[in-house]
Amino acid sequence: MKLILHPQFEHLRQFVEELPQRFSKEGEVLQDRRNTIKVFHVNGLDINVKRFRVPFFFNRIIYTFFRASKASKAYLNALEVLRRGFETPHSIAYIEQYRGGLLHWSYYISLQSSFRQEMRDYYFGPLTGNEPLIKAFAQYTADLHENGICHNDYSPGNVLIGRNQEQYRFSLVDINRMKFKPMNLKEGCRNLKRMFENQELYVFLAREYARKRGFSPEECIKQTLHYNRLSLQRDRRKKRVKRFRKKLFTWLSF
Repeated sequence: MKLILHPQFEHLRQFVEELPQRFSKEGEVLQDRRNTIKVFHVNGLDINVKRFRVPFFFNRIIYTFFRASKASKAYLNALEVLRRGFETPHSIAYIEQYRGGLLHWSYYISLQSSFRQEMRDYYFGPLTGNEPLIKAFAQYTADLHENGICHNDYSPGNVLIGRNQEQYRFSLVDINRMKFKPMNLKEGCRNLKRMFENQELYVFLAREYARKRGFSPEECIKQTLHYNRLSLQRDRRKKRVKRFRKKLFTWLSF
């Protein structure tokens, strides 16, 4: 087993070391799908633990010998996001368990965010009445991109919303898929493709984003809508395939 613990959280070492044995039986479940997310209450702290599913055999080889695990990438990415001045739950540790010499379970441990709202709440709009939020979000995204932060899963469930008096605040989660690189107009617009489905809202967002970054509003709107349309088409195809597989499985079961 490999365990990396941030020096700031040395007082949690016993909890982290025991976590693989405690995870299945303890903690409050937040998500239990492909990966499992739980919250533990330890020493007055709310601790978020994400257990990544065991990779398929070929990927176990890749993650063991050629590529960093998702848990380790989440740990390092969070520290880099914080270093660049943006909010994300602080990394505590990550654990990699091995079986037969290959990666098996892996865990990413962080503080639990205090933000309770997601951008997902605005996925279908409306724009009316939400202009201040979308304007603040456009400024936030522009700042992320100006600082070379590209969340490769920049989706409404992975951006949390908080309020500080009258100011909106945002925090990134699920950050194992992330790159740090210059973001031009095309890459910036493409990065926004999964955030909303409401076209009026997208036009407003793209115009504000372009204004913050000094891009052409018309070109930014055009590209943002283009990438959003491709993303929606892809999602619909995946849903059709999923429904077909479900029907086929039901038919074959008889």
